[in-house]
Amino acid sequence: MKAAIFEGKGKVAVKEVPDPEIRKAHEAIVRVTHSAICGSDLWFYRGLSPQGERIGHEFMGIVEAVGDEVKDIKVGDFVIAPFVISDGTCPECKAGETRFCRHGMFFGTNGYDAGQSEKVKLPFADGTLVVVPGGKDLGDDKLRALLPLTDVLSTGHHAAIDAHVGPGTTVAVIGDGAVGLCAVAASKRLGAPRIFLVSTHQDRANLGTQFGATDIINARGDEAVKQIKTATGDLGVDSALECVGTPDAWETAFGAVRIGGNIGFVGVPHDVADIPVSKLFGSNVGLKGSGASARHHIPELMKDVLDGKLDVSGIFTETIPLSEIAKGYADMDERRDIKVLIKP
Repeated sequence: MKAAIFEGKGKVAVKEVPDPEIRKAHEAIVRVTHSAICGSDLWFYRGLSPQGERIGHEFMGIVEAVGDEVKDIKVGDFVIAPFVISDGTCPECKAGETRFCRHGMFFGTNGYDAGQSEKVKLPFADGTLVVVPGGKDLGDDKLRALLPLTDVLSTGHHAAIDAHVGPGTTVAVIGDGAVGLCAVAASKRLGAPRIFLVSTHQDRANLGTQFGATDIINARGDEAVKQIKTATGDLGVDSALECVGTPDAWETAFGAVRIGGNIGFVGVPHDVADIPVSKLFGSNVGLKGSGASARHHIPELMKDVLDGKLDVSGIFTETIPLSEIAKGYADMDERRDIKVLIKP
């Protein structure tokens, strides 16, 4: 089969690799129908994070084989794969924290396949995969709307939950990438009546407005904070959603949130200094965040996607075959596209 291979900074190629075979009773093999390039993939593409050879963690497709111990997943099922593998049975999984499964792992590690390929073998099939009812019969538009559940939509939702977004909450979303735009949609879904999106890119701002942003802050840093404070009567927002992971984004989040408000953070931290406890003590600001437990969030969010109430498929601004994946990485790296969808 064909799979994307990371060959070093700025280099991704498609090569022939061995077809997967079931070797353990809890494994499954999925034929990939849709996958995507994630913003976090760009960190290693740019040489800023270490990464193994096989790449990709956002995919869905049709189950082709299962091990003898797999009970909930059947051959022929259309499934969504959350971006982290989880066993579904450990204490963390049972508590809903599947991102922190004590037996979990990332795709492309421990000898397993990654998502940017024609097929993926994965362990703990019952604890990881989510079956989409009638998935094989859904049209392409609905399937495109389901794919963000693998990561970015679940992650945006996670940021909103951690920041205590709900009815009546004022929200500032810092970051206009796919996660930030999904955080806008998640905040609207949770009932936030006023949502500020910090965005200096018109195309992304337009999409944010479509997803539910009521105010676009076309500025950065101190000026962005000033505009948000002015618009909220010098108070600040109840909830700030940090969706980038850089020092500037963190400064904006702390500047925009009100005394006693909450920050939910899901941007992978890069060069961010440790936050002193005294800063929180002096502001009564709640701080919570991590990588999202997508496996826990997907069933709830999937219902709204299937019912037509939640659709962030507009984040996919390019669709390419797997053979052109190098172009997809370059286009996202150079911000010509928000997010690239791959159809093997």
